[in-house]
Amino acid sequence: MTVASECLAALAERGWTLGVAESLTGGSVSAALVAVPGASAVLRGAVVAYATPVKHTLLGVDEVLLDAGGPVQPEVARQMAEGVRAAVSVAGRPADVGIATTGIAGPDSPDGQPVGTVHVAVATPTSTRSRSFVFRGSRDEIRAQATDAVLALLDRSARE
Repeated sequence: MTVASECLAALAERGWTLGVAESLTGGSVSAALVAVPGASAVLRGAVVAYATPVKHTLLGVDEVLLDAGGPVQPEVARQMAEGVRAAVSVAGRPADVGIATTGIAGPDSPDGQPVGTVHVAVATPTSTRSRSFVFRGSRDEIRAQATDAVLALLDRSARE
């Protein structure tokens, strides 16, 4: 069993639906979830908000926050996770859970933060939490570590 399949099983047990917001991972979190047979029972949809303005216009991240500190901040990840719940609403009902990734995979850093800086977040009906990392490795390795990190945080959150 993969972490993605365990996450989906835990969410299904609770009757919770899921929305995914990705930046640096560019769809790899969604791909890991969709690879699990039956994912459609839980996964509502995903947004790859790669460009900073899309984080505001589609996910509702505070524009002042983005202007002041850029897209690679823990609070941006939290707001992305909360915002994707509404972005994948069905019949006016938001997803129960939202997850998000934002960070710098390299090879360069546009704002001076270290390459490998990653923030992930999970928003559930009861809480929103984020975790921050500085991963090492190639661009692909950093993206893979970010995918693993958000799925691990989702797994813990879905079981609480």
